[in-house]
Amino acid sequence: MRPIIIILATLILSGCMKDDPMNMTFDSFLPVEINDELILSTPADKGIDPVKLNSVYRKIYTNENLWSLRSMLVFRNNKLVSEAYLKNDDDITTPHLIWSCTKQVMGILAGIALDKGILSSIDAPLSEYLSQEVADHPEKADITIRHLLTMYSGIDYNNDGTSGQTDKVLRQIPPEITPFILSRPMRNSPGTDFYYNDGDPQLVSAIIQSSTGKPTDTWADEVLFSKIGVENYRWLRYKDGTTLGGFGIETTPRELAKIAMCVANYGMYNNTQIVSSSWITEMTSPLVPTSLGYSFGYFWWVDSSRDIRFMWGHGGQFAFIVPSESLIVVITSIPNTQADFEIRAEEVLPVIDEIISACF
Repeated sequence: MRPIIIILATLILSGCMKDDPMNMTFDSFLPVEINDELILSTPADKGIDPVKLNSVYRKIYTNENLWSLRSMLVFRNNKLVSEAYLKNDDDITTPHLIWSCTKQVMGILAGIALDKGILSSIDAPLSEYLSQEVADHPEKADITIRHLLTMYSGIDYNNDGTSGQTDKVLRQIPPEITPFILSRPMRNSPGTDFYYNDGDPQLVSAIIQSSTGKPTDTWADEVLFSKIGVENYRWLRYKDGTTLGGFGIETTPRELAKIAMCVANYGMYNNTQIVSSSWITEMTSPLVPTSLGYSFGYFWWVDSSRDIRFMWGHGGQFAFIVPSESLIVVITSIPNTQADFEIRAEEVLPVIDEIISACF
């Protein structure tokens, strides 16, 4: 009887899968007005072939390797020309975790802090800003802000959870997050090699918070978000009140696009210079090679072969900037997928290539 039960179960499951499609039915990619300050247009008006773009959207709706995609938005010349929400139309206004795209926000905030004199120099050591915390860990004294921005601190802070470090932080076991990170041993000397982790941007958040006397998210709202019209978001803090720097922002694809737009316009938004253009240029330059085939700037990813700068969060949260085409593409996905189920940059960059080829 067992083989019959297995066969019946398989038939039932396959029937359910057919009745429960991977995505909603693709209808239209034309954006809708929701009074969020974004300017809407059409692909044709902004030099994108609508037939080719339609084909790109239809492909992502049926690509089983991209089953966890939630949205794709295309901007050209600062105008939203297309958007689609694959799982739920409510995602247009429903915030979701963007995970490590928070790091790229921290990169922008570091530039604003430098512009305002809150940071004296990115070559300043940790001890200049976190003197009390670093006093207990003198081996960390020579780590500079530049080391943190490029993931070159040398601190052995592991994101993969195998050592229990990430689990401890996410479960909020350590009473204070900054001393916990500084208590980690050194993998090697500062400036030796690139090591992607959440600890380095968390220390940047701690530096900003210590220097401004405000939670980093509060200060960020004053100097960045409120100036670019980002309102629909939430930024989590650790239980000791320190704003999370490596992850922690929940927002919508449209709000994420505003952040990318500020960077694409070299720090300017609505004719206001939010952060210096020189910082944006440096932040998004290919400063550090990585084993992933992309370079790293100051918390920003760079695909030099395509001349693309991008934000990248776990699960498949992206904002791609293509300067040569005045193009921004925002892609979001189900945020909590793991391993083979999460969407990586190399899986969606071919989609960006197709959108670029549709431009004229």
